[in-house]
Amino acid sequence: QLILDTETTGFYYQDGDRIIEVGAIEMINRKLTGSSIHIYINPEKPVGDSEAIHGITDDFLQDKPKYAEIADTLFAYLKGAEIIAHNATFDMNFLDMEFKRAGLPLLSEVCKVTDTLALAKNKHPGQKNSLDALVRRYEIPARDRTFHGALLDAEILADVYLAMTGGQVSFDIDALSQTEQGQNKNTRQRVQIELPVIYASGDELAQHETWVKQFEQKHGKPCFFAK
Repeated sequence: QLILDTETTGFYYQDGDRIIEVGAIEMINRKLTGSSIHIYINPEKPVGDSEAIHGITDDFLQDKPKYAEIADTLFAYLKGAEIIAHNATFDMNFLDMEFKRAGLPLLSEVCKVTDTLALAKNKHPGQKNSLDALVRRYEIPARDRTFHGALLDAEILADVYLAMTGGQVSFDIDALSQTEQGQNKNTRQRVQIELPVIYASGDELAQHETWVKQFEQKHGKPCFFAK
């Protein structure tokens, strides 16, 4: 599964709006693998009023690659995955348009697509189901979203998706005890298990330290796991 988000110059791919940022992170068996892709793209047109949403300027994008230059790399990374996106139709329409312009197949033809907005509407009918609303509903740790960013929103969406699809299993201990008493099963055994303590290796600690520093550089604040 690839949790994906895009930023664009506007809302209408039919009217010439283009993708300016793509971010996707990989998840296997409900665990993030650490693999991701993040690309800024020169849209070959001004970002216009959309700058107020994502904060990405024309000057910043001026020296970034054009979509045709990154299309093969991006397509190879996304191809065959289950794409998970919030309001996925928006992202997939833009990606299909961009890949078609680059002479590649439509991404929607080679990927399964899961729309977390549709999942949220089904799970919480009649409620606000924006990404921000879901973050509050599921008490996802807050991040600075003054501006939307593709990779940041993909990371947030991963947390929301896991919370929204994970569910909880609860046990009614009192009811269980009463059932046991009714069946005269009052004998309980206590099993003591010594769990092994596995410490991180020197290489793993070094990799962790590198990740923490990269997080701080990217987000401008210390990582929780550095404390």
